[in-house]
Amino acid sequence: MLLRRISAVSQSLVRLGLSSKKNALLHPALSFPVSRCQDVSSSGDPAQPAAASTSGQYRDTVLLPRSEFPMKLTGQKLLERELQIQRECGFDLLYAWQRERKAKKEFCLHDGPPYANGDPHVGHALNKILKDIQNRFEVMRGRQVHYIPGWDCHGLPIELKALGELGTSGLSPIQIRTKAREFAEGAIARQRAAFQRWGVMADWNNCYYTFDSQYEAAQLRVFQDMHSKALIYQDYKPVFWSPSTRTALAEAELEYNAEHVSKAIYATFSISTPPPKLAESAEEWENVKALIWTTQPWTIPANQAVCYMPKAQYSLVKRADDGQHLLVATDRIANLSVALGTELDTLKTFTGAELEGAMCQHPTLADKEVPLLPASHVTMGKGTGLVHTAPAHGMEDYSVASHFNLSVDCMVDEEGMFTELAGPELQGKLVMAEGNDTVISQLRDAGALVKEEDCVHSYPYDWRSKLPVIIRASRQWFINTQSLKDKAKEVLQKVRVVPESSRATLLSMLDRRTYWCISRQRSWGVPIPVFYHKETGEALINKHTIPHIANVFAEKGSNSWWEEPLETLLPESVLKKSKAGAVTDYIRGEDVLDIWFDSGVSWAAVLQESDPRADVYIEGKDQLGGWFQSSLLTSVAVRKKAPYKTLVVHGFAMTEKGEKMSKSLGNVVDPDVVINGGKDPSASPPYGADALRWWVAESNVFSEVQIGPNALNSARDNINKLRNTFKFLLGNLKGFDPRTQAVDSKEMHYVDQYLLHLLRDFSMKVTDAYAQFDAGRVVRLLQNFVARDLSSFYFSVIKDRLYCEAEDSLSRRSCQTVLEEVLDGMTRTIGPILPHLAEEVYLHAPGHDAGETLFQSGWIKSSSVWRQPGLEEAVEGATAIRDAFLSSIPGCNAATYELVIAIEPGLFFELMETLQEEPTATCSQLTELMMSSRVTLTDKLPRDLADDAVISRGSFLINLEGGVIREESAFTVAALPTSLCKCPRCWRHTSDSPDCLCPRCQSVLQGAQ
Repeated sequence: MLLRRISAVSQSLVRLGLSSKKNALLHPALSFPVSRCQDVSSSGDPAQPAAASTSGQYRDTVLLPRSEFPMKLTGQKLLERELQIQRECGFDLLYAWQRERKAKKEFCLHDGPPYANGDPHVGHALNKILKDIQNRFEVMRGRQVHYIPGWDCHGLPIELKALGELGTSGLSPIQIRTKAREFAEGAIARQRAAFQRWGVMADWNNCYYTFDSQYEAAQLRVFQDMHSKALIYQDYKPVFWSPSTRTALAEAELEYNAEHVSKAIYATFSISTPPPKLAESAEEWENVKALIWTTQPWTIPANQAVCYMPKAQYSLVKRADDGQHLLVATDRIANLSVALGTELDTLKTFTGAELEGAMCQHPTLADKEVPLLPASHVTMGKGTGLVHTAPAHGMEDYSVASHFNLSVDCMVDEEGMFTELAGPELQGKLVMAEGNDTVISQLRDAGALVKEEDCVHSYPYDWRSKLPVIIRASRQWFINTQSLKDKAKEVLQKVRVVPESSRATLLSMLDRRTYWCISRQRSWGVPIPVFYHKETGEALINKHTIPHIANVFAEKGSNSWWEEPLETLLPESVLKKSKAGAVTDYIRGEDVLDIWFDSGVSWAAVLQESDPRADVYIEGKDQLGGWFQSSLLTSVAVRKKAPYKTLVVHGFAMTEKGEKMSKSLGNVVDPDVVINGGKDPSASPPYGADALRWWVAESNVFSEVQIGPNALNSARDNINKLRNTFKFLLGNLKGFDPRTQAVDSKEMHYVDQYLLHLLRDFSMKVTDAYAQFDAGRVVRLLQNFVARDLSSFYFSVIKDRLYCEAEDSLSRRSCQTVLEEVLDGMTRTIGPILPHLAEEVYLHAPGHDAGETLFQSGWIKSSSVWRQPGLEEAVEGATAIRDAFLSSIPGCNAATYELVIAIEPGLFFELMETLQEEPTATCSQLTELMMSSRVTLTDKLPRDLADDAVISRGSFLINLEGGVIREESAFTVAALPTSLCKCPRCWRHTSDSPDCLCPRCQSVLQGAQ
């Protein structure tokens, strides 16, 4: 019955590519010697064969590894070798080569432009190398890569650095722009040189720059399209304003300081007109005061209303200490009692909606009353439940003003000082300094100040000056993002986001942006193409003026806005089409466009195809509210689609302690020092570009990425381990030509076929990891493959075959064929990450023409024929037996033992018979896998085992054809000290007598004569 079942199962194994010796199960075993190697740990050095210690008599007969490939490169030699590889392997020509070749598919990675305001830093390295890894992978797998590096060249940060201590005083716009451009060009040159040294593939002579005339013209065409759709408009409303740099800012240009200290106050507004629905008697509300809390006392003079939540409960309360009657939210009474240090007795409670119609006396302006108004932005999380509302200094406040037609007069100028509208006591004082103190004094003098306290809270700062900003109403140009949000969210559903968790942040930041201020009060940028009537101030901007200016910019650059006469910018023909007056009636506008609009239209300026949409944008998580968003909004506005198919979001580079890098803290890691070394080589050795690239690849880039000596030393050590493995592979392939000497996989030894099976699985997983933008998974797959499948297993098993078999024997060529496939697969695997090392290995590798480079030769080549699940079960079953044997003799040499393996009759026994034809053998595939002297395969242990036999037991589950074939079998291994002698040539214990060659070695030496 058992044999009939085995026979049926055997037919299934035949379909899996395994034919049989008995019961038509598998091929007969090929006899060959077993490995003598003891080392089965990944810590072993695969390049140091045990046979290297063979006695002098036979040393020259052993085929030890030979290769000129250096196991380790350090110091100046490493740096010189990387630069030599770049030259010899045409790093600077690769991009042009792949653009010219024929390819079925294109891969477009659109480069988010780094800011041209300083030297390259590790943040640049993280981003550029991550992109280059993907681009090189795509080139290798046959796609035509479209990647044009760019730089963001305009804006305040560049202007500030270019002018330094000089400031803008006394300089014309053209003088400012000239200095800023020179500064940007210098920064670009330094950054470009660094990117090239890192091995980033591109045509560095054809990059894009936002100050390029053609780019600026394309930008204005997008502006025109959005303006014609009424998506761009001019308005007077509150915006983030930086007094330190005297310009409006967008949300993306802010940094939030969690340690900012404000002077917060509780202040009162006396009820001058009671709410009609609650005023049963006027006396009841005579002394009632609305209590507010604010962290910006300086905005009190601009107050236009006090807001409440219509559905919330409010109460009239009486202070226990002084009898004062206050109006506050019911939910806030307990907190306010603690804050004010007195009990608050509730006199009356009602809903907020019943406060409608009430009026308050302004606390510092005797002739001004302000209304109590309902508003949706009032919350009960802090404060009093009543919100002081100054429409000129708050976005929500402005919304209330728009709804109720309140005044939006701004009393603060561009430098953050009170204007004459605030009165003589405040005029000329900084609102964030003495002006704030003066307002608090005014409230105290008026009897309206209840309490003053320091409040530590998160507050917006200018991203470049690092000083606080304010919210200030001014006339600016805006994009109506509110009307774009729904469509933007719709198209984002079709965009893949990696990691997916970043999608929520992207949508949240999009939701918070009600409008986008795109005008800046600076000189270094693309001018907003608008003219103003000298008398009325009316803006002249339309479908005739903008295209004409775009054409002028394309020809002469944006400096022409200041350099050319007005007649060139606003010719008679354009005035006529615009039905405007004489050119002398107009002046040109002075604002420039926000740099986020500059870079946000790069899809239109750089991706020139009929449907400019990139396969992927790869940037840091700060771009979720920056370039990712500005690109999305402009593209949706113009084309109703996203400019990208995939977004890859990476984290920031941090120190090894998880700290943000800062020059003031002295913890900045300079990528140039990483590569070339510092002043003290012992403290800052040169690691080379590949170590920097390995750091990027092995990190979890989807979170914060730490860098420092530990990370860099680890990268160097890991690369050296790879070099060690490559040296072993290259050394054992000396003289082997895979084009003429490769062995067909069907003729290979089973362990060799098994390794090809593993290699195919490895290559498929690596390809998938790269396709998923996960270089970290590639590194882990590679390290596991080398440590587990190669060093700990395959290399240990095959060394005897490599060193001691005849040079041209089938068994050795079989092994070399696999080693060449492994070498090729590993070299291509590391190519995108370590291009210098990969090309260096390829220069030494056999099987290709001189002058051919790795990146011109394609991706990992694996055959479906290599997949053999039945063979996998056979070899892994034998490995399970070997592991049980080795664990029973800890610290002992496996080669000094002979084994008796007992397996109950069944499928597992049949599989092991495939690996060993004879009941007992010193030269079989099973013996090789066991790494022992001799193996006897039987269905039960003999009764007369020696007393010194070491017994181990285990079981193995065979699982084939998706679980159709399942069988768990037990096995027992008896390990006995071998009675055979040590061969003086191969050192295997397979010789019949001391100092005599084993039969295999005798045959090899006789054949060599």
